[in-house]
Amino acid sequence: MMEFSASVILAGLILALLWLFSVKNSRKHRLPPGPFALPLIGNLPQLQKNAPFKSFIKLSETYGPVMTLHLGWQRTVVLVGYDAVKEALVDQADDFTGRGPLPFLLKATKGYGLGISNGERWRQLRRFTLTTLRDFGMGRKGMEEWIQEESKHMRARIDTFKGTPFDPTFLLSRTVSNVICCLVFGERFSFEDKSFLHLLNIISEILKFNSSFKGQMYNIFPWLLEHLPGNQHTAFAQVDEVREFIKMKIQEHKQTLDPSSPRDYIDCFLIRMNQEKDIPTTEFNYDNLVATVMNLFLAGTETTSSTIRYALSVLVKYPNIQEKMQQEIDTVITKGLCPSMENRKSLPFTDAVIHEVQRFLDIVPFSLPHYTLHDISFRGYTIPKDTVIIPLLHSVLKEEKQWATPWSFNPEHFLDQNGNFKKNPAFLPFAAGKRACVGESLARMELFIFLVSLLQNFTLSCTEGPDSINLIPEYSGFANLPRRYQIIATPR
Repeated sequence: MMEFSASVILAGLILALLWLFSVKNSRKHRLPPGPFALPLIGNLPQLQKNAPFKSFIKLSETYGPVMTLHLGWQRTVVLVGYDAVKEALVDQADDFTGRGPLPFLLKATKGYGLGISNGERWRQLRRFTLTTLRDFGMGRKGMEEWIQEESKHMRARIDTFKGTPFDPTFLLSRTVSNVICCLVFGERFSFEDKSFLHLLNIISEILKFNSSFKGQMYNIFPWLLEHLPGNQHTAFAQVDEVREFIKMKIQEHKQTLDPSSPRDYIDCFLIRMNQEKDIPTTEFNYDNLVATVMNLFLAGTETTSSTIRYALSVLVKYPNIQEKMQQEIDTVITKGLCPSMENRKSLPFTDAVIHEVQRFLDIVPFSLPHYTLHDISFRGYTIPKDTVIIPLLHSVLKEEKQWATPWSFNPEHFLDQNGNFKKNPAFLPFAAGKRACVGESLARMELFIFLVSLLQNFTLSCTEGPDSINLIPEYSGFANLPRRYQIIATPR
């Protein structure tokens, strides 16, 4: 035990020296302003434990929209508000394409895959992934038919509850995950499949850990938490389970692969691996395949299903909004017909509500952190290489300058005076620029078809009544995770 204490003290001293060196080093640059940082822990004491993004907003009132903080000993520049975020991610896109080596994701993916890669690896994997997903219909008619098919399975499942209360959490994650499974694995899983349900439960737990205080501390002090007991070890054991499932699926694909007729993303990747097996610099290797499939599977399941679940809470809380959507849907879509993306332009109020759900939930308030791969000049400051950049999406989606009533749920944010749908450039739930969410068009399609399909067929309520619904997320960290409720879906 004494040896362990001595090694922790030694590690602490080394880090303190490194911190002093980095502070001294940073004085050479004209860094954006920020509060004084303590050795080792930096500005952590100034951050609200359960909703750190709120502390960032408060600090920006003193230090401006571009400010320097130290999260632990990691120098971090936070961009607050639409103007600063757009200027960095869109106007200076090439400077801000770097992705930070987020310790949890780094360990979970072993540094491979699309999510946290940079440079040539990121370029090759992103181009391939976007092209392949489009080839399999993402954002097109083929994909729409898959989603419509899945919505029928979802409705049939809800019918079995016969108007009794149920928790929609796993029903929705199965529905949404099955869409990404069709793209990536070439198959959907039945609602009765126990191993699939177990996997979805694990994905939910991993995201919950990442949004917890312990999860955020792991990303700041990984070297310390690796040696301490706690649920961080459980989270990595769960990641390994997901990895083993993906490896098993890849093995099945290898055994049944027909290079002339690829069925899904894994097939396409395996074909490309074979084509480039003699190129030493290729990024099409087994490790990148496993990690990218994991990226797609995790990202394509939990965020969209959480957003739909939040939308259901909103509709239960505001029955008048639900009723207005149903009236609009009934006038546009013939009963018994599946909604399609073609209907969206004729459903401005419904479209506005779905956009407002995304704005109000603000599912990833920090976005995924960016990273400076070289010194960057930005707004007269110099941001040194190896600085984490946080484009605070929360500050864009709730900015008073951009939204009439940012802290109220208000579909009018997306409607003009004639009731037509109105875009707002500050609507950035998928981030922006070259590292914007790869699955944005897929997520938009799912949100629209699944929610319209639900309202077309059911009226949503809960036993305790609308006032019992609390729209403040249960967890606020890496992601804002909505509270779970039992809801009643009464057939219309």
